[in-house]
Formats: sequence, C-alpha cells, structure tokens
Amino acid sequence: MLELKFDLNNCDLEPIHIPGSIQSHGYFIAINQEEFISCCSENIYELSGLQAVDLIGKSLKYLERSLSLQDGNSLISEMVRLTKQVDHLEQLNPSLITIKDKPFNLIITASEALLFLEFEPIVVDGSSLLQSMIGRSVSHMLKDKNLNVLLNNTSIQVRKIIGFDRIMIYRFAPDGHGEVVSESKSENQDSWLGQHFPASDIPQQARSLYKINLTRLIADVEAVSSKILGFPDVKSLDLTHSQLRSVSPIHIQYLKNMGVASSFSISLIFRGELWGLIACHNYTPKFIDYRSRESAKLIGEILSSALEFRQEESDQQIHEIFNNHLVKLSKQLQKNDSLIDALTKHKTNLLNVVHGGGAVFVYEKRFVKLGITPNSAQIESLMKWIQAKSRKSIFHTNNLEAIYPPAKAFRKTASGLLLLVISRELNEYILFFKPEQLETISWAGNPTKQIEVGNNGLTHISPRKSFESWAETVVGKSINWSLEEIQAVSKLKEEIVYSINLKANAIRLMNEKLKEAYEELDTFSYTISHDLKNPVSAIKVFSQLLMRDASLSERGKQISRHIEDGAKKMNLMIDEVLEYSRIGRAETAYSMVDVSVMIERIITEMRIVFHDRFLNITVGNLPAIYGDSAMLMRVFANLIGNAVKYSQHSHSPKVHIEAINDGKSICYQITDNGIGIKPVDLPRIFDLFKRMSNVGQIEGSGVGLAIVKRIMDKHEGKVWAESVMNEGSVFYASFKHSKINQQ
Repeated sequence: MLELKFDLNNCDLEPIHIPGSIQSHGYFIAINQEEFISCCSENIYELSGLQAVDLIGKSLKYLERSLSLQDGNSLISEMVRLTKQVDHLEQLNPSLITIKDKPFNLIITASEALLFLEFEPIVVDGSSLLQSMIGRSVSHMLKDKNLNVLLNNTSIQVRKIIGFDRIMIYRFAPDGHGEVVSESKSENQDSWLGQHFPASDIPQQARSLYKINLTRLIADVEAVSSKILGFPDVKSLDLTHSQLRSVSPIHIQYLKNMGVASSFSISLIFRGELWGLIACHNYTPKFIDYRSRESAKLIGEILSSALEFRQEESDQQIHEIFNNHLVKLSKQLQKNDSLIDALTKHKTNLLNVVHGGGAVFVYEKRFVKLGITPNSAQIESLMKWIQAKSRKSIFHTNNLEAIYPPAKAFRKTASGLLLLVISRELNEYILFFKPEQLETISWAGNPTKQIEVGNNGLTHISPRKSFESWAETVVGKSINWSLEEIQAVSKLKEEIVYSINLKANAIRLMNEKLKEAYEELDTFSYTISHDLKNPVSAIKVFSQLLMRDASLSERGKQISRHIEDGAKKMNLMIDEVLEYSRIGRAETAYSMVDVSVMIERIITEMRIVFHDRFLNITVGNLPAIYGDSAMLMRVFANLIGNAVKYSQHSHSPKVHIEAINDGKSICYQITDNGIGIKPVDLPRIFDLFKRMSNVGQIEGSGVGLAIVKRIMDKHEGKVWAESVMNEGSVFYASFKHSKINQQ
C-alpha cells in the first residue's frame, strides 16, 4: 500500500485505482498473455492451499490443478480462451465454478496486458430472489412521471430488493458537492433528506471511477484488506476494473465515523456524465454477490434512462417556449429598420430569451435597459471590465462578484451574468442578468475536514465525526444558467448577425443607387447651370440696353433695373451651384497649408470690400492644416465673409478667428457678434439653397455654407455652428489630427 502524507488536498490526490490490495471477501489472480500468473492476492492460500509466492510465475494449468476443480480441470483455461473470442467480457461474466464444495463466481476483466481472475462467493438463492423482484420493482419505479416521485419510488424499491438499512439517491452539483434528493430508511434512523455533502467526500478521481464501475461494494469496513504480491511492481497495478479493489483508508474512516459497516452504490449516468448515485448503507456487514450486483446495476440503468427521458421532456418544453420567442424576435428584426426597436420595443423582447430579471442592449454607443438591472454607472464600469477581460463570444456565471468584485454592490439585482458578444470591435453586447438567490444549505455536519496526528505520529485527514445538520447561507449567487438558455442566446446571436448582414447589404445597395443618382444629379446641375449662364447674360445685356433708351419712361427704367438686379442674383447663384458641383467632381490635392497666410489674404480682401472702418477682425493661434489649399481657401473665405457680412450692422462689429489643438484634432473657430441664427434654422444652415429667416436684405445665395460642408466632408472633417439671436454666432471647422500630420 502506498504511504501517503495527507494534507487537505489528499482526497483529490490519493491514487485509489492502484491500492495494491483487494477486499478480503474474494480472491485475486492476474495472468499475462502467456497464461502465467503475474501476481495474486495474499489470501489465495484460503482458496488454493498454496502461498501466493508459490503461485507467482506458475502456469494457469498449475493453478487449476491446485484448486482441484470439480467442474473439470480446464474450466478456467477455457474461460480465458473464450475472452479472445467475445467483444465484451460481460458476455462471459460471471462463470459459476465450484472450489472445495463451495460455489464461486469467476469474474474475468482485462487491464492492459493482463487478465484479472477474481473469485467471489455466491450467496445461495440471493440472485434468484433479487431477479424475481426486479420486474415488479421497475413497474413501481416508473409509475409516475414526476421526477421527485420517480426518485422516491426508486429508493423504496431498491431497499426492498437488497435489504440495506438506508437507501439514498445522491445527486451531484456542477461543483462536485452532492445532495440527498430521495431517501428510504429504517424508522429509528435520522433523516438525511435534503442534506448536502462537500465535493471532498467523493473526490474527483472517485467520481471518475463511478463512471467506469457502475456498482461498488464495500462489504465490511472492519475487514483487513489482502495485499497483492507479485511482478510487476504491484504499486503500479491499475485495479480500475477490478470488482475486489480495496477501499481508501480515508473513505473507510469516513464510513466508520458515520456508523456504516457496509456500503453499496449504483451509478446514475445522465448524458454520459455522472448524475448521482444510489447510495446504500448498512449498519452491519453485508455482502452482495456479483449476479445480484449486476441485477442492481440494471435498476440504475433503468433509472438513468428514465432521468434522461424526463429531462428531455422538460428540456423540450423549455426549448419550444424559447424557440417561439426567437421566431417572433426574428420577424421583428426583419420588419424593423432599428435593431434596438426590434429587440426592446415589443411585447416579445430580449427578456423572453432567458429566465432572467433584466437585460442591457449595448449598441451604437447606447445602453438600452429592460427589466431590473444595475444602474448606468455600474453598467459602464462593468462594460469596461468586459471589454478588457472578455474573450469568449458567450460567457456566463452565476457568481459575478467572485470574478468581478464591484458586482457585490448590485448582487441583489445581478449576481448572474450571461454575456453575448455581438461585435467586440464595435463594443456591441447584450447582457442578461439574474438576481441573487439566497440559499440556506443544510450540510451533513461541518464540511471542513480536520488534520489529526495518529498514534504512529503521522499527520492524516480525519473525516468529520459529526454528521448533525450544519447550516450555511449562500449569498452572491443566482440560479444557474441552463443549457436551454445558453442555446437560445446563441441562436439569438445568429438571428441578429443575419439581420445586420441583410440591413448592411440593403444599405450598400441603396448607397450604390444614391451614388449613381448623386453623380447623375451632379452632372445635371453642372450642365443646367452652365447652360443657363448664356440666357441670363443676355437678359442682363438687354436690360442695360433698355435703360439707355431715352424714350423709355422712368417706370420702364425702374423695371429694367429690377431685371438687371435679378439677372445678377441669378448669375451669382449659377456660379455658386457650378462651384458646388465642381467641388463634388474635383480631385483633392493634399499639402500642408499655411492657414495664417491664407486668412491674412482673406482679411485684406474683406477690408477692401467692406471698408476698414467697419472691420474689427482679430486672430489667435492659426496652425497649419493638411488639405487642399484651394478648397480650404473657399471654406475660410465663406465662414469669415459670413461673419463680417452678418455682423456689419452691429453697433461695434467684431470677428475673432483662432484654432484649438487638443491632440486629436485642430478646430478653427470663427466668432462674430452679428444678428445670430434662430434655433429653428440652425439644423439646416448647411443645406443647399437654405437661407436664414432673419437675414432681411443681406445678399446671399444659400449655397456658400453647403459648399463649406461639402469641402469639410471631402477632408473627413466636421463643421457646425452655435448661435444666440442678436448676440452672434460661432462657426467651428474641425480637422482630424490623422489628416494633419500626413506630410
């Protein structure tokens, strides 16, 4: 037996599959491929009359002669040969063999290059009695569809079949700890129904063995195990598939502390994983022979199938509910142009996809909240953490504060988080929340194991001695996210991505059509404007000729002057439209532009047009900009010209020009104290032919600011305005820093 220096983690480290010994109620022999004995249990003397050391290295024939078999000297050899002809050893096991007038079950199992031969006594009439009860018990087990009733019926029927003092159905939680969910017991015993047991009581490597060995018998906790002797080194002999494998001393002490003398378990497998155990305890030693254990295994397999069937029924119902909601959401996504409206503004919305308390849709730099959620500041902080930490497209937890401590502040609202990533690059997510589910867990004794020093001075774990109820209140956790919820959210992502792609394709197609229409309109406006210049010029010339006619009355001359003024105004508008169209068609020639020189030139021209006495123009910092010099000249000429034009009627006209560099952009500001812009006009001042309603007789075409906007768009910049009526306006022209340094 390996000597272990136990610490609190030894339960998960103990090599229970290579104990180097067997339980002493049976006998063990291992043979190699040449049918020679490699090792055997020390108690083989009781069966053969030969010491184990005398059998090691001997042939299988020698063993048969020493056993004086009554059923023929070659029975064991024949069974071994048959193992090479069958697909599953279960077809051979067990074989009835009589040794010294005593019936035994011979169980053959394979382990790497060895065959294990295990001899177990047969309980007379036990198997037939058990098998006769199986049929009746199964019908009683399955008579109700309710899961709790099914489990209760099973525990009652198993107790009737094997006669143990206590039968428990023990279900494992995702973290490995277990709960007694059904129980059948003697009247004088305390109930353990609803009690929880820590994961360390049945550690991970033990749970793995339960998936392989569907039944496990410990016949007598007081019995001394029998060592295995032989070659190779028995310390590495894997007894995973052995029926007689001895028991961990930690587990033996655990059972003794519970007052249990014998235990038997039947594994319950659900979808390939260990769902739980039918755990059977007896308070006196009790042996169950191999055939009886196999019959009991059938009970476990039937219950496992029933569990799967019941769960699949329940899952299917939930799946159909979620799927119906997803179908409605899909239709809403197709009908609504807005993704946010489709998922949040209808009776069927994001909250119908999961059994949650709240949801947040993070899309297009907006937070849209549904149900009960953390506040906006808490969501913003959580989103920063998600953006830094999240790498999965779907992530879920029922204990958010364990990985994100600030969540403790809103645990009542959002202890559970299910995160759906729509686009990590665009920071677009859907967050589903579940509230805290306070839970008081009743443990079967304090689950903490204690370290003790034994009589030999070695440190070891002492399993707890008290199994009296010990309560613990669990905080900060929500109900777990179900597989159906996760699948529904995954399906929702597919629908959203599909909808986004459809809308993107529609927008792309629309943009292509708009581009074609825009180019056609651009060409049309250029052609029409160009062709209009000749007749407008003719109108202007004819009106001037009329005014020179001496016979024309004063009224006629006045009309002619109006015609000439109209022709001039129309000619100005045509020139502006031609310029607007030319800018749209022109290629951009980028270079570094000295804006200070450009603005000085514009101011000089303004002084000539408006006379020095009307101008008070000041300038501040005027940094260079990377752009098209001719186009930028038009931008600043228009903005400065407007500032001067619309402030010239003020008592003391003032215009100030300067730029602010914030490291990301350079923003030019042109400030005046003119007539201002009405709030109703402000959103549309950059539209073509749009003039303010309060300009009066101040000349203008309504095209200048539209030209400015078009030039700024070509430079990937922004232009906007702020204004207060009768106090003045500020026009802003902002250029990206990335466009500033491209020399």
